[in-house]
Amino acid sequence: MSETSRTHPSLLWGLTAVTVVSGLNDAVSYLGLGHVFTANMTGNIVVLGFAAAAAPGFSVRASLTSIGVFLVGAVMAGGMARRVTSRRTLLLRALWIEAVFTAGAAVVAGSGPSIGSGWQRYTMIAMLAFAMGIRNSMVRRLSVADVTTTVLTGTLTGLAADSRLAGGNNERAGRRAGAVVSMFAGAFVGALLLRHVNAVWPLGISAGVVVVTALILERRPRNELEAP
Repeated sequence: MSETSRTHPSLLWGLTAVTVVSGLNDAVSYLGLGHVFTANMTGNIVVLGFAAAAAPGFSVRASLTSIGVFLVGAVMAGGMARRVTSRRTLLLRALWIEAVFTAGAAVVAGSGPSIGSGWQRYTMIAMLAFAMGIRNSMVRRLSVADVTTTVLTGTLTGLAADSRLAGGNNERAGRRAGAVVSMFAGAFVGALLLRHVNAVWPLGISAGVVVVTALILERRPRNELEAP
């Protein structure tokens, strides 16, 4: 049986939904928190290199904060995964933790005049990066091909390499395209809301999407989320 057939559609839809959240959160962090990512650590390493070279508009401290707290979240989730054998339980715990910390970041965003400096900036970076570390560790444990929820390089490579133009059969093209569109949609909406309203809205929507996703998955039959 192929990996595609083993992965239940409800799990794929849930991971696609939180991919939208990654776009929303990185729109807030990169555009609003001073050129730092909280979901995409690949981009953050590149940004850290820019900052270390004293390129204007980038911060070593902000980048290291995001990377460091992300790793703390990943370590904690990794330890949790070694104690929790149920994939379903691990997924739902990670989603609820992400919802709480994302909602907390939304509250912080609304508590002062500027999210781009001072305690608000670093508190939001830490809260969002921690949530993303938890989620990325969980997604890694689930091992659903082409749905990492935060990084699209491999997904885009797969779309091209397995396409009919390359002599392939478009394997998993639907889920790959869905991941790309979801990330783009989240980033687009997040940027619009940040520019024309404030950071509370995209973060509030992010938390809401994660909560709804968790509630829907909780109601699905257990076996849909337990299959390898």
